[in-house]
Amino acid sequence: MKSAAEALAKLEAAQRTFSVARVKGWLLVAIIVAFYLVAAELAQLDLGKLATGLPRLWDWLSRAWPPKFEELPVFLWRTAETVAMAAIGTTLATLIGLPFAILASRNITPFPLLYFPTRWFLNALRGIDSFVFALLFVAAVGLGPFAGVLGITLHTAGTAAKFFADQIESADLGPHNAIRATGAGRLTALTYGLLPDILPLLLSTSLFWLEFNVRASTVLGVVGAGGIGQELKNSMDLLDFSRLFTIIAVILIVVTALDWLSGWLRKRLV
Repeated sequence: MKSAAEALAKLEAAQRTFSVARVKGWLLVAIIVAFYLVAAELAQLDLGKLATGLPRLWDWLSRAWPPKFEELPVFLWRTAETVAMAAIGTTLATLIGLPFAILASRNITPFPLLYFPTRWFLNALRGIDSFVFALLFVAAVGLGPFAGVLGITLHTAGTAAKFFADQIESADLGPHNAIRATGAGRLTALTYGLLPDILPLLLSTSLFWLEFNVRASTVLGVVGAGGIGQELKNSMDLLDFSRLFTIIAVILIVVTALDWLSGWLRKRLV
């Protein structure tokens, strides 16, 4: 009992004394608090505006009922356009991303000197959102879904290739190295020794980006890149809330169905 009491007394004394670790802890807390105070100021957080804006939002919601179904075929066509943009863009991004993923994988890249430049290039593609790419391509190729496809392709290629490269770097290279040891070429070893192991993960990642791009593509029409986003913007500009409600409902139904289908397929693959 005496030793336990002495240990407790020493612990309490240590807690009361000055320690570098304690100062570092409080300094870290102060930095975090200061960061969020500055961030709140930069983001112009204003609870007063929120309080005055909520009644206006409620008024808009009340004016959104009943929904308008007269233009439902147009909305469905535009939504199909959005899904097509996402599907083509994701597929092209996957095909483009695979070669870059090999170059960006430290363990299998055939050109080690290109490892870091490839990684930097992929970071650049990832750092520019598909919305920004679509805006640039609208100026280059004109209005329409094609600009949206190109925007989705470039951004997703950078992101997917980075995911693919990370999966390749963590893969078991035993079968790959065994095939290489027989004198087989690099492409043969990749095809038969590595691809079968990582293919389910690659397909699962591609399905994830497909469903993500379907959601992201709904706003590309705001910059003239086609899809349901154009109708969404028109409804907002006209303050036609009934029409807006119908469009949002169609988007939610389609996105939910695609998310469910994609999730089901990913479970079957992995």
